[in-house]
Amino acid sequence: MKLRIHTQLDYQLAQPTDVLLQLEAAAIPEQIIESAHIALSDCAHFARVPAHDLIGDRLWLRAEGRLTVDYRAVIAINRVLTDCGTLEKVPPHQLPGETVQYLLSSRYCPADEFHNFVEAEFAGVEGGQRVIAIRDWIEQRFAYVPGVSTAQTTALDTFVQRQGICRDFAHVMITLVRASGIPARMASVYALGVEPQDFHAVAEVFLGGEWHLLDPTGMANESGMAKIGVGRDAADVAFLTSFGTATLNAQSVEVTRA
Repeated sequence: MKLRIHTQLDYQLAQPTDVLLQLEAAAIPEQIIESAHIALSDCAHFARVPAHDLIGDRLWLRAEGRLTVDYRAVIAINRVLTDCGTLEKVPPHQLPGETVQYLLSSRYCPADEFHNFVEAEFAGVEGGQRVIAIRDWIEQRFAYVPGVSTAQTTALDTFVQRQGICRDFAHVMITLVRASGIPARMASVYALGVEPQDFHAVAEVFLGGEWHLLDPTGMANESGMAKIGVGRDAADVAFLTSFGTATLNAQSVEVTRA
C-alpha cells in the first residue's frame, strides 16, 4: 500500500524561539519513502538530529515571526503483518536491552499503578491474546471526545474519565500492556481512516521478538500506517515542541491512498 501525505503548519513566534519538529515519515525498512519534500519559512538555524530509538529525524529550528511548514511525501508500506493474538510474550529476562525502558512507568503512563487491575480484569489471558483483549477493552469502553483532555492528562486520568483522543487511548493501552510485563511504546503515525484527520498516536507492543502497531481507537489498521517516530509516551513524539511562546494560526494533515 502507498500513502500520500500532505501536512501544513502555520505558527506565530513572538520572539526568536527554538523549535523542535518531528513530522516527517521515518526512513525505515518497513516503509519506503518514494518521494518527500519539506518547505520551511526563513529560519536562522536548521539542523537534523536522530529521533528516539533512531527512528526518524527531529528538526531543530531557530525562528522568529511567522513559521510555516509544508511537508509532502509518498510512502510505500512494506510492513509484514502478523496476527498479534498468536504471538507469545517474551519473558522479561530474555528481552533485548533496548526494550527494557518500555516496561517501566513514564510521565504519562503510570504502569506501576495498574498491576492489580490487569491481573484481575485479564486473568487467564496471556501474551498476544492479552494485548488484543486490552485493545478491544479500551475500544469498547472509551469514547473518542476531542477537547476533554489536555497536555497534562495521564493514562490514569483517562482511565477514570473513559474518554479522550488518540493519544489518551494509546496512553491507556501502553500502561495496561506494560503492567502485564510486555514492552509497549507510543508511535506517532500518519494513518488512513482517522477522522478528523490529524497526527495520529497508537500503541506499539513487543511480542514474538518484534514490534507491532495497534490502534485502540479502532480507526486505523497497521497496513495503513506510516510511522513518524516512537517514544515512551506523548512527550517523546510531539510533532512540534516550542521552547518559547508559539501561537497556532492554522494546521492541517491529509492522508490518502496514493
